[in-house]
Amino acid sequence: MTENSQQPQPPTSELPTQYAPADVEGPLYERWVERGYFEADAKSDKPPYTVVIPPPNVTGSLHLGHAFEHTLIDALTRRKRMQGFETLWQPGMDHAGIATQNVVERELGKEGKSRHDLGREAFVERVWQWKGESGGQISGQMRRLGDGVAWSRERFTMDEGLSQAVQTIFKRLYDDELIYRAERIINWCPRCLTAISDIEVEYQDDDGELVSMKYGDGDDTIVVATTRAETMLGDTAVAVHPEDERYKHLIGKLITLPLTERSIPVVADEHVDPEFGTGAVKVTPAHDPNDFEIGRRHDLPSLTVMDEHAVITVHGPFQGLDRLEARSAIVAALRAEGRIVAEKRPYVHSVGHCSRCKTTVEPRLSMQWWVKVGPLAKAAGDAVRDGRVKIHPQEMEKRYFDWVDNLHDWCISRQLWWGHRIPVWYGPDGEVVCVGPDDEAPSGEGWHQDTDVLDTWFSSGLWPFSTLGWPEQTESLAKFYPNSVLVTGYDILFFWVARMMMFGLYAMDGTPPFHTIALHGMVRDQFGKKMSKSFGNAVNPLDWMDKYGSDALRFTLARGANPGVDVPIGEDWVQGSRNFANKIWNATRFALMNGATVDGPLPDASKMSSTDRWILSRLNSVVAEVDAHYDDFQFAKLSDALFHFAWDEVFDWYVELSKTTFQAGGEPAEVSKRVLGEVLDVTLRLLHPVVPFVTETLWTTLTGGESVVIADWPKAVSVPGADAPGGFRDAGAEREIETLQSVITEVRRFRADQGLQPGQRVPARLSLDGSALAPHEAAIRQLLRLQPEGDAFTATATLPVAGVEVALDLSGVIDFEAERKRLTKDLAAAQKERQQAEAKLGNEAFLAKAPDHVVDKIRTRLAKADEDIARIGAQLERLPKA
Repeated sequence: MTENSQQPQPPTSELPTQYAPADVEGPLYERWVERGYFEADAKSDKPPYTVVIPPPNVTGSLHLGHAFEHTLIDALTRRKRMQGFETLWQPGMDHAGIATQNVVERELGKEGKSRHDLGREAFVERVWQWKGESGGQISGQMRRLGDGVAWSRERFTMDEGLSQAVQTIFKRLYDDELIYRAERIINWCPRCLTAISDIEVEYQDDDGELVSMKYGDGDDTIVVATTRAETMLGDTAVAVHPEDERYKHLIGKLITLPLTERSIPVVADEHVDPEFGTGAVKVTPAHDPNDFEIGRRHDLPSLTVMDEHAVITVHGPFQGLDRLEARSAIVAALRAEGRIVAEKRPYVHSVGHCSRCKTTVEPRLSMQWWVKVGPLAKAAGDAVRDGRVKIHPQEMEKRYFDWVDNLHDWCISRQLWWGHRIPVWYGPDGEVVCVGPDDEAPSGEGWHQDTDVLDTWFSSGLWPFSTLGWPEQTESLAKFYPNSVLVTGYDILFFWVARMMMFGLYAMDGTPPFHTIALHGMVRDQFGKKMSKSFGNAVNPLDWMDKYGSDALRFTLARGANPGVDVPIGEDWVQGSRNFANKIWNATRFALMNGATVDGPLPDASKMSSTDRWILSRLNSVVAEVDAHYDDFQFAKLSDALFHFAWDEVFDWYVELSKTTFQAGGEPAEVSKRVLGEVLDVTLRLLHPVVPFVTETLWTTLTGGESVVIADWPKAVSVPGADAPGGFRDAGAEREIETLQSVITEVRRFRADQGLQPGQRVPARLSLDGSALAPHEAAIRQLLRLQPEGDAFTATATLPVAGVEVALDLSGVIDFEAERKRLTKDLAAAQKERQQAEAKLGNEAFLAKAPDHVVDKIRTRLAKADEDIARIGAQLERLPKA
């Protein structure tokens, strides 16, 4: 019995005959919150356990990915809370710059307005208004799921404290020359009208066109190819490899750029692959990152030929055309001049798209703010290499190193109005002043603040310490930093994890933000396909929670969670988990009705039956197994272990084997009632972190305790009179019950083979003299529906199993002659099936032509036929001889 349990008075009448999640979950969760179970005290002397929530976007709603991740984090934190840790699961939301601005701009569009009609200040006010009214609906949905977060500590990346943290770290990085402003090629979204980082670009194969065209004239002709013909208006060179004999005579010469009145040089650059295409590439420094680098090496001018909307801004005939319109028009113009050498359509190639709005990204030369990531990324790599931070599963380390070891400088400025505005002021005479939170901003004529805001990932990169009060040295920061573990998807290893590692190590004097990074996969549909509205397979988790209960969804997700591996999920699996919750409910209700109790100590081992000792021994094995899996983030394995222990061993075997004991009464029944109560108490506590609602209801009813949320996490059970290091174990009892199970299972299988109904009673003789199973005769007969043999008993079938002989009298129960005819017919069909399969597999001509999957199917048919022949033959052998 746990410390938090009170004297129990098992009120079975409080448990309805059926479990109704909708009636239980909401009130239970509110009670947990009201009682402060999920809050964390920085003054506590308990050891800390901290996890931050990957902050969902303020625009977001709960999707299956959230439900999956939150289930895993909630399971970890609920267990640690039960283990006596001062547990903080830090909640909050991200302001989601681009996404939120897009939402509010769409709302304005419905009113026939744009943000420019309101102006910056009024637009930002409008966003705050939207956030207050419509943002953050995910918080309520997290409550539905059962998230045990410290709601009093909820943070928002744009709140006052986090804004101060952003300004502080920007100022420090700026002063350390790790933030700078420069004109570089960036990824530009013509729809969102902002720069986006490399990791916010999604690449997909698109149908395009590859156009080969002639530059220059006569002997100075050179052919280049491009998928973006419109950028040729900004070409400032053609590049070839310096060792390419075909073009050595052109290196250093000027050639004519078609459709313009300009001449451009041919330059030699080792970046060019002479084996690819014609070995010559057009160079557009203002619209291609590789060309930009060539341009810097050769001091080429950069000509911007498109505006922020991707509209052509130069050369009369094409000026004002959208990039795609210009592409067609320019190709047509080149064709008219006879300069098109080849056109390939469709030409499938990888194209970058904005991860927010899916618009094709345009590389563009732009003045932006950057983080110099070299030293920060090195520190982030070193923290994993020297073991200060563990990545789980370990094979994911390679992906992490591939990223942090090859990071380019990070473009952190965004051309938005919603977000943390860059804290830099410009003066009338070219002055540049970076302002910290305690500094006074410059004022006076000609001074103005930078109009850009910071990338959303800049503020979320501070999340593990800014949420705890940094830059102030708060009690919470001292208690709960670094975080114990970060649970997140491998898909944002680069977006978020690397940012937090860099900033945490920088801001917190070399202390990494977390001890362990536990990476999980992505949720997919039951066929392993990515979930998407466009695929028609997206699922709203709230629908499944409404239909089956939150516990059912949580258990399904946890049972599929192997570290770093994607998780398939289908509705029938959630239904199966609902059945498991019902099984727990019904079995516990039955146990309570039959007197299961946690009152008083466990009886002495000498008073226990082998069945009692077996289940307690198995219970201790499962406690150890579940602990080991939790420590290794093996949620699927621990869930599976609990499922099979609870359903198979406790409910299907121990409860059933104990029924005869309960019916007989006396001291053995009282012992088994206490053992059953102990097993249920521990099992419900083991299950609680994954299925919190049903276990709370059942555990408090069983034990009379205040709440399983604050109950002790199970340790190995000790049994008086048989105490042992690591808890009670009884290998002999386990072997005995395994033998009993094999006897019952084999006889059940035989009954099913003979077509007997489960409840149909059959006379039987059990030869148990000298067997360890002799004390179990009543249970065997009850579970197998076996009557005493009687005077007219005739053994028509005898089953020797595990040293025990079970003789059955099936006369009057089975028409043996009809059964023999049926089985003989089935045997002939199976033999014919085998002959046909063998004939095909023996035909060399067939094997040479048939696809592999067809051959595999026939091999499977052969194997199935062999199994059927063996099974039917055994059944025929068991029938009485005519």
